[in-house]
Amino acid sequence: MNKKAVVAMSGGVDSSVAAALLKRSGFDVAGVFIKFWKDGKSAENSCCSVESEKMARLVAKKIGIPFYVINAEKEFKKKVVDYFLSEYKKGNTPNPCVVCNKEIKFGILIEKALKMGADYIATGHYARISSLSLRGRSEATDEAIQSYRLPRRPYRIFDLRAPRNDIYFKLHKGKDKEKDQSYFLWQLRQNQLKHVLFPVGNYTKPEVRELAEKFDLPSAETPESQEVCFVQNSTNEFLKKYLKTKPGKIIELKDVRHPAGRRTSPKAFGQHQGLHFYTIGQRKGLEIPQGPWYVVAKDFKNNNLIVSKDEKDLMQKELIAKNVNWISGKELKLPIKIEVKIRYRSNLADAVLYSKYTLNSAGAKIRVYKIVFDKPQKAVTSGQSVVFYKGKELLGGGVIFYRVKRV
Repeated sequence: MNKKAVVAMSGGVDSSVAAALLKRSGFDVAGVFIKFWKDGKSAENSCCSVESEKMARLVAKKIGIPFYVINAEKEFKKKVVDYFLSEYKKGNTPNPCVVCNKEIKFGILIEKALKMGADYIATGHYARISSLSLRGRSEATDEAIQSYRLPRRPYRIFDLRAPRNDIYFKLHKGKDKEKDQSYFLWQLRQNQLKHVLFPVGNYTKPEVRELAEKFDLPSAETPESQEVCFVQNSTNEFLKKYLKTKPGKIIELKDVRHPAGRRTSPKAFGQHQGLHFYTIGQRKGLEIPQGPWYVVAKDFKNNNLIVSKDEKDLMQKELIAKNVNWISGKELKLPIKIEVKIRYRSNLADAVLYSKYTLNSAGAKIRVYKIVFDKPQKAVTSGQSVVFYKGKELLGGGVIFYRVKRV
């Protein structure tokens, strides 16, 4: 009996090819379009637009698979949009796609797919999964067992035909270095990964385009979707609509640092439109003379935007991460030498990861992690994801809590 897979189809070329590849491989495939909450009319290149749904339906018809629509507007608004707004309100710069993946695409969709009788869900993400079975002859090294704190039982390399109950899953970067999307998947857990397939993870984007033409898919030339699918125009316009704005002073960092600046009110030489409209490292849109200026900090206590002309003021030696998730389900032995990404398009940075505790705003002791970079990193931003890698393997990640030790 063929394995059943439900493919999350956005109308884009990646998910379309994912569905076609699974169908060609002998899977019993069904396509699903997830309706997200949207603010007014979505842009045509949004993955939740009417045009995207029509395209996904056309692709499913071309491949010859059943097609369904799941309405997740309510859940998306609560889990993703409200989170997005609350983080901006706190002064952070969030990653809504990370939360959407955990809660919607690999949360609600898996739940719905299993109820439909499916074995797996599949998406068009550029990432890869490998695994080890906890049964059978040993092929895993003692080093792997110790590093991931796995039980000392025999291992064998995982076969897709084997049951996924006693299997440990690893998450890896996609083949295409430019399109790799593993960064957005760090919140996934073992109980989700056992139901997930990434059919295009072993292909590059040009190869996926070629496959789409080979399969004669109507989505072969579909352009890339926008990053934040529920934002119709600009993020700032969206924030203005849903958050109260409170203009304040723009102050130069050297005035804040100077002893005289601590005794008296630092001199303001501009006005910001509301702190949540700005992010660390931002250069454009400040509208102050004698630039360029960089946003280096946000003083919420005094409602001041702190700027500097010196790019060195953006450099950080360390950061603290919270809400850390380990793909293995268990913390690795720390401290550990790793590579980290502090934003999707940033280069990997060598660092050492330490475990520690701190106090939250309520005075309660919470577990956090300290990351010390080998070389200072630019524009470390609270609210963004910091993701941990060892070679091509994604070990886990967390949310940047705050920055420490400016250079």
